[in-house]
Amino acid sequence: MLNLFGQEHRLCDGLTRRDALKIGALGFGGLSLPQLLAAEEQAGIGKSNKAIIMVYMCGAPPHQDMYDLKMDAPSEIRGEFKPIQTNVEGIEICELLPRMAKVMDKLIPIRSVVGSPNGAHDSYICYTGRKKPNEVRGGWPSVGSCVSSLLGPTEAAIPPFVGLSPKAGHPPYGSPGLPGFLGQRHSAFRPNGPVGQDMVLKDMDLGRLGNRRSLLEAFDTFRRSADSLRSVSSLDRLQQRAMDILTSNRLAEAFDLSKEDPKTLERYGKGDPKKHGDGAPLNLQHFLLARRLVEAGCRVVTLNFGRWDFHSNNFKELKNRYLPLWDQGVTALVEDLHERGMDSDVSLVTWGEFGRTPKINKNAGRDHWPQVGGALLAGGGMRAGQVIGSTDRLGEGPKDRPVHFGEVVSTLYHNMGIQAPTTTVKDFQGRPHFLVDGHQPMKELI
Repeated sequence: MLNLFGQEHRLCDGLTRRDALKIGALGFGGLSLPQLLAAEEQAGIGKSNKAIIMVYMCGAPPHQDMYDLKMDAPSEIRGEFKPIQTNVEGIEICELLPRMAKVMDKLIPIRSVVGSPNGAHDSYICYTGRKKPNEVRGGWPSVGSCVSSLLGPTEAAIPPFVGLSPKAGHPPYGSPGLPGFLGQRHSAFRPNGPVGQDMVLKDMDLGRLGNRRSLLEAFDTFRRSADSLRSVSSLDRLQQRAMDILTSNRLAEAFDLSKEDPKTLERYGKGDPKKHGDGAPLNLQHFLLARRLVEAGCRVVTLNFGRWDFHSNNFKELKNRYLPLWDQGVTALVEDLHERGMDSDVSLVTWGEFGRTPKINKNAGRDHWPQVGGALLAGGGMRAGQVIGSTDRLGEGPKDRPVHFGEVVSTLYHNMGIQAPTTTVKDFQGRPHFLVDGHQPMKELI
């Protein structure tokens, strides 16, 4: 791994030429950043304020204990929680989500998400809207990677696709969405991954951003060295732009939460920054970072939240920790986007890879249920304050308006100005592939 502050074989300008050449490859699987910038420049890249924030709820949440309570079902299905009325007449959600209830006019629960291929834990379908990762060589690219390929960055110093994902014992729980056949040049910029270790430095990860002074000193030290490196004649214009990404004031400032109003920090809260088992942390500051990143110019930000695979103690986990934190994080983000006038431009989707069994098992848990699940959407100029779809009395399957993962993904593309059913990206061999498998944007939302 490149050590930006290493002392060996340094040039008089403060960094080695070898380091200068390797900087561009950070986080892009060995493809140099100057090469990426050259390709983007040749293709031409547009600019837009549109963005997507996707929250992957690792392990799949129990939809019937959140947005689709079944009070008329038998007790072994109904569960422990009761519904409460929201600020939209006729829409009820779980009593443990009181903040969401107050802003339901800004939210869109989907109660009938279908299309999960099986009961295996994999974030793939959330990030792509597709069932089969190995159907094409290299795999289907995620939404973030496709947007990176089609639109590029809003400016050279801001990565178009950022993944706030942890290292996880179960790899799909730590995935920000993969680039597939688009190649590593369109992979997510991961502050918690190898890039973050080089940028933020000194063993500081995203969970330790409370030490603002150390973070800023690390950036400042690298910038001073980089300023000297810029005088090296061997660096061409595209290499200079590569350096800009790693020395961007805007990128550093986006991660500096000390610039936020204390009331905003309090609204979001901190949550629990520790990883949960082989899943992700319940880090509420990631919601705030997602907003700051799209505000700085990132087009797609994904974040991984918790580990919702409650085969036991489902109600205890939801009541004591998960739902109160979820309620706070999502609501803070939605309210913040509206107050900043970003709600028409930024689309938010939160979901897991499938639903949970209607019947509660002997350990007070719910098992895997790919037949139907749920999701929550907001922003993007979509028609909020409505529920899409429904399930039958026992929550075993969709009763009306089944919504495929691909329809939601197609809608997200639509909100970005991309017509997914007719837009293609090319694989390794130059063959075009449509972004979604024939799914149209949801007419109820656009």
